[in-house]
Amino acid sequence: MPTATLTSKGQITIPLAVRTALGLHPGAKLDFVLDQDSFKVIPLRSGVPSLKGRFAGRAASPVSLAMMDEAIAAEAVVRYEGSRHDGS
Repeated sequence: MPTATLTSKGQITIPLAVRTALGLHPGAKLDFVLDQDSFKVIPLRSGVPSLKGRFAGRAASPVSLAMMDEAIAAEAVVRYEGSRHDGS
């Protein structure tokens, strides 16, 4: 199993076998997705098909459009009230 060592600057060199398996190249971007007690490393690729499953497991339960609308409205109220108190 390939391993890597973390430097004092928080950097690692991804082993060649991992880079090859993930199809990584210089300048590639990676996403780190929390998966219970570990992380998944996901290469970011352009195009909609590459997004399939990327956000799975990030929410405890599905959120309805109505719930999203309520959250947006509540945040708008908080921001509006905050701007009134700042003198804006």
